[in-house]
Amino acid sequence: MIDWKKIDTVLLDMDGTLLDLNFDNHFWKEFVPLKYAEQKGISTVTAKQQLEPQFKSMEGKLEWYCLDYWSQVLQLDIAGLKAEISGLISVLPHVTEFLEKLHKSPQKVLLVTNAHRDSLELKMEKTCLQPFFDGIISSHDLGLSKEYVGFWDLLQQRQPFVKQTTLLIDDSQAVLNSAKLYGIAHLISVSKPDSNQPKKEVTGYPAIEDFRELMIGL
Repeated sequence: MIDWKKIDTVLLDMDGTLLDLNFDNHFWKEFVPLKYAEQKGISTVTAKQQLEPQFKSMEGKLEWYCLDYWSQVLQLDIAGLKAEISGLISVLPHVTEFLEKLHKSPQKVLLVTNAHRDSLELKMEKTCLQPFFDGIISSHDLGLSKEYVGFWDLLQQRQPFVKQTTLLIDDSQAVLNSAKLYGIAHLISVSKPDSNQPKKEVTGYPAIEDFRELMIGL
């Protein structure tokens, strides 16, 4: 799938790419509504009905990923709630094996995530993946989410890379689309970001179910 001799820089997403999206899906779809319901004295069903349009309206924007924003809007300690169920944070199959191989290769490896710094730190603490990266960039550091083409220009200024020899692996179609518009040449999607959900159909990009598919020739 990839000719590794043509790759100088590897950009890796975190949630749904390296880490199981089950944690985030459970957190936002079940745990936050439960805590919101308790706080408001309403049923969980009602809480979900109230929260869903709020979440939907922010999808893809930086605020959607901002724990401070949701803490203020929902009057809940979002970072604290994430820590409460941090036992659910897990690495997707064969990711560590892939990162170990990549770490020994000449490629520059960057973790490029929309995750808020509080969430990022919690997940690095739980997974111990931090040593595998030459740099870790949160979109909150740059002021734009990865869904915006301008993000990649800001990233380029902070961590220079050559578009033609850069590989991005991300589970988000919107992020891959923005990277494609920017001109990043090598783009791969992840078809099973959540271990508890069925494999998803990916169109427009080559997709992997697990990282063993990329280890050939690395």
